[in-house]
Amino acid sequence: MTTRVVLLGATGSIGRQALDVIARYPAEFELVGAIAGRRTDALLEAVRPFGPVPLVVVDPEGPPPDRVGTGLDAASALCGGPGVDAVLVGGGAAAALEPTLAACRAGALVALATKEVLVMAGEVVTAAARAGGARLVPVDSEHSAIWQCLRGEDPATVARLLLTASGGAFLRRPVASLTAVSAADAVRHPTWRMGPKITVDCATLMNKGLEVIEAHFLFEIPYPRIAVVVHPESTVHSAVEFVDGLTVGQLGPADMRGPIALALTGGRRLPGVVAPLELAEAGALHFEPVDPLRFPALTLARAAGERGGAHPAVLNAANEAAVAAFLGGRLPFTGIVPTVAAVLADFEPPSRPTVAAIWAADRWARGRVAAAVRGDGAAAGAPVAGAPVAALPER
Repeated sequence: MTTRVVLLGATGSIGRQALDVIARYPAEFELVGAIAGRRTDALLEAVRPFGPVPLVVVDPEGPPPDRVGTGLDAASALCGGPGVDAVLVGGGAAAALEPTLAACRAGALVALATKEVLVMAGEVVTAAARAGGARLVPVDSEHSAIWQCLRGEDPATVARLLLTASGGAFLRRPVASLTAVSAADAVRHPTWRMGPKITVDCATLMNKGLEVIEAHFLFEIPYPRIAVVVHPESTVHSAVEFVDGLTVGQLGPADMRGPIALALTGGRRLPGVVAPLELAEAGALHFEPVDPLRFPALTLARAAGERGGAHPAVLNAANEAAVAAFLGGRLPFTGIVPTVAAVLADFEPPSRPTVAAIWAADRWARGRVAAAVRGDGAAAGAPVAGAPVAALPER
């Protein structure tokens, strides 16, 4: 029996690779729906080989064809609809939350490549998955690696999770020179090809901070037992240290099709998904500790995760807005993390992180960043109740 898949973020990097996996294994997978953020033409072209399937564009750039739905409600209805076995959340950042919750409530297998969903609402999403009988499985290469290392192991024997980080575009650049780097500099990742936002997050190491929070919810491991180590080659995707002192790591090429296929099968391995890693040709592998002066985002993110509630939602929203300002030339690279830290410092959390409270925190944080970038101190002191949530960006 084939797994019927809805793909959220079909026109981004993860989406394109997922479509390749689905097309290559027709006996395993059937595409039954696809969702994009703005690019209707790109979505239509991407799914053309699969024949007519339900489509949604969340915030289309122009009027879409009649057969294409629009809006987050339509995306949520498709993800939570009947006849869907698996939903791959491959894009969307914060805007993917509602469709992901719909898939959880429907009891689908939810394959998560969008770390922001668990970062901003980990408590809510995991509760919805438990209530709906859904299964959350990771697609992110680091979390997929940990998932693979943990299979068959007693959770009580896990000492630490070890997330590896490439260090991004500026690992060897003098810290004092980072004030002058451009967006074009920041989006040149040394080992992975990804969208601009996540590539900037790699350069600040905020991506690894978000992954620490995601790992906490995926694997139910306390924050003090989740570590990060810099590994520039990105060959060891992550590792698990056990109580006996032994460490198990997962190695592989920089190809997301492997984690995608593994997630969509729920952990069953398919033949020939990616080319095997030739160890004799891999070269030397290097590991080093994270420099907190170069990468203050990691400490900031860990603190937000440990505070819990809606703090991670503020961290995520403020970071998205600050990175957008940097990419738009309105904020220097070295202003991203201090701006996020200032917003977090002023946040007064709600008593309970409901979905409504999380969205309110998200809007408030985006408004605070916008005011800070404008230099409007008065506006920075007030929530922006009507600020829009970003549509699905391409990854």
